[in-house]
Amino acid sequence: MTTATPPVTALPLERPASWRRLTAVLRARFLARIRTGAAPAAPGTGSPTGTRTAVDAGRPPGIEELYHHRRLSLVRLAVLLVDDLPTAEDVVQDAFTALFRRHGHRLARLDDPEAYLRTSVVNGARSVLRRRRTARAHTPAPEGHAPAPEEDVLLHEDHREVLAALGTLTRRQREVLVLRYWSHLTEAEIATTLGLSRGAVKSTASRALDALGRRLEGLR
Repeated sequence: MTTATPPVTALPLERPASWRRLTAVLRARFLARIRTGAAPAAPGTGSPTGTRTAVDAGRPPGIEELYHHRRLSLVRLAVLLVDDLPTAEDVVQDAFTALFRRHGHRLARLDDPEAYLRTSVVNGARSVLRRRRTARAHTPAPEGHAPAPEEDVLLHEDHREVLAALGTLTRRQREVLVLRYWSHLTEAEIATTLGLSRGAVKSTASRALDALGRRLEGLR
């Protein structure tokens, strides 16, 4: 079903400013929704405001502390890879569950638990997308689908065209752009997360931004 949407006139087309402008707007809306709707942290996982934690101090954190301080950033990453909040939350929960099963409460044996979780989230998102492709190949598309409130955070009418453009990128291009301009990882960190060389990350980002710019230009 095709939905008529207003043209995007406020987003700049320069590379990579168009992506940064888009993510700034979406981030503000997504954070507002997720802060009001997120479940409270489990008892004992938090720390008083202003207290320096193991996560920030560089000490090996416990899994509860890591969950409390990094869960939302991982959900934000996942939601841009899988396009809906409930699935993103499931992907992140699965990543933490796998981490706990492998390493227990203490994570001292891991050099970088956050990097481990990011890679797990990306791999989980890939699995979700593969299952979706399989399901769509065997299931007729539903008619008259309306986005759920959580989806509306990502599918606001002012930005539907831009998000549709992101959906036209290859999986790797989308992952690289999300990790670079949303999660603010360096090329080296992205390379580690995705199992690529730094050169491959750089060239993939360049091609993705070119493709995104062409798509946005065609929609004006």
